[in-house]
Amino acid sequence: MSHANARLTPAGRLILVERIATGRPPAHVAAEMGVSRACAYKWWSRWRTEGKVGLVDRPSHAPSHPKRTPACTQTRVRISRHLSRSGPVAIAAHLNVPASTVGRVLRRHQTPPLAACDPVTGQVIRATRRSANRYEHDHPGSLVHVDVKKLGRIPDGGGWRAHGRGTRPTSARGLGYDYVHAAIDDHSRLAYAEILGDEKGPTCAGFLTRAAAFYASHGITIERVITDNAKNYRVSRNFAAAAAAIVARQKFIRPHCPWTNGKVERFNRTLGAEWAHSRPFASDDTRAALLPTSLAHYNLNRPHLGIGGRSPTDRVNNAAGQYT
Repeated sequence: MSHANARLTPAGRLILVERIATGRPPAHVAAEMGVSRACAYKWWSRWRTEGKVGLVDRPSHAPSHPKRTPACTQTRVRISRHLSRSGPVAIAAHLNVPASTVGRVLRRHQTPPLAACDPVTGQVIRATRRSANRYEHDHPGSLVHVDVKKLGRIPDGGGWRAHGRGTRPTSARGLGYDYVHAAIDDHSRLAYAEILGDEKGPTCAGFLTRAAAFYASHGITIERVITDNAKNYRVSRNFAAAAAAIVARQKFIRPHCPWTNGKVERFNRTLGAEWAHSRPFASDDTRAALLPTSLAHYNLNRPHLGIGGRSPTDRVNNAAGQYT
């Protein structure tokens, strides 16, 4: 397949060589087709030697890899790793090959790192940092991610971000935390957040109810809610009752796999960078007052790379037009 900026497809190349075949100068035909003389001569030469087959794109990779590590050496590396459960340096010393070669062979065959394996059996006992498959639900409301992010409260007059790490005015310890409860739609990335006083079950239940009302105002009905395995979600009867009241099914991430809830985790990071830590705030109330503005910008104007550079509201509107 031709690359995105190619002037000529195989059909266009055929037109080019057919015009040259009538006796016209290749340079004149190249100017007409909007390509260079070298390009025209290249396809003319290939057509004369190979016919139509020569006008098809060739693979960009090398036809052969004579310097690739031999298959027998790769097998020895994998067997040595399985039997000794050693790292690339030890295996390299044993097999008399460079440690970098051993590392490349192990990566090529997707061998898990030693830190993820049981030292006795060699079985994988730790979760990897990457899910096997990325997923995205096909319509808004199909799945909503929910999480809580703790933020240290800011003393009046500003904290260390405003005055540095040394002695500062109104220095105080033990101010506690603000709990930012966040929800984000899996398909559209439409987000909702509140600053609350704790992360207990009744508080999380109230947040879910208000989040459902927010999404309903955008024509979205929550069908599933996914959270981590904290007690305020998994054990709380209040949260279960709130989910049942909005007719949403609860889902939980796999233990020790926080990236399963990665969309809201990434949203928390964005809130931290573009709101909570975007400037030195003089007080906790000043920071809290900016949250609605940051949310409005995120939902209405901010391009989101995960959805093709569009804003969440654009995707909600597009989905509404598609499913109505």
